Amino acid sequence: MTRTLILPGLHNSDPDHWQSRWEAEDETLQRVIQDDWETPHCAEWVARLEQALERTGTETLLVAHSAGCALVAHWAVGCQRGQVRGALLVAPSDPEAANFPSGPTGFAPMPLVRFPFPTVVVASSNDPFVTVVRARTFAKAWGSKFVMIGEAGHINSASGFGDWPKGLALLNTLRKTPNKSETTQATVLM
Repeated sequence: MTRTLILPGLHNSDPDHWQSRWEAEDETLQRVIQDDWETPHCAEWVARLEQALERTGTETLLVAHSAGCALVAHWAVGCQRGQVRGALLVAPSDPEAANFPSGPTGFAPMPLVRFPFPTVVVASSNDPFVTVVRARTFAKAWGSKFVMIGEAGHINSASGFGDWPKGLALLNTLRKTPNKSETTQATVLM
């Protein structure tokens, strides 16, 4: 059975967020609980993700939102091949942007590495935390499929996404994608 780890961004995902709704409906989804949601240190978030992956095995999928996408990028720099089956990366916030909150540390610069597993980046044309150009840059560097969903804000509960069935369809597509991670590895792009 494929397990899926939910990786919220800053402040965690509230009960109306699509990540929380998916988790409530599917017992194979499990949130990675961080010690500090407000002023996190990236290295601590990476360590917590590593701990969660030790418990879930190699068929694990990641579902990240906002700063959770930066977490995945930092983790991917040192990940071992075969640790993750794939990742859905939604509304990746830009830790190098002027409006990125000042509390979190270690998230910038955003790693631009080709991930050793299939990924989909979902972006909005009016996300206040990442420009379309930067979201495309991340997707290209990470080797991700890029999905633009139009004016959708930060793709969260404040944007009115509720259960977000189209996002769940993207996750289900990743679940069906063959795991080719044994033959690829993270590559730093210069």
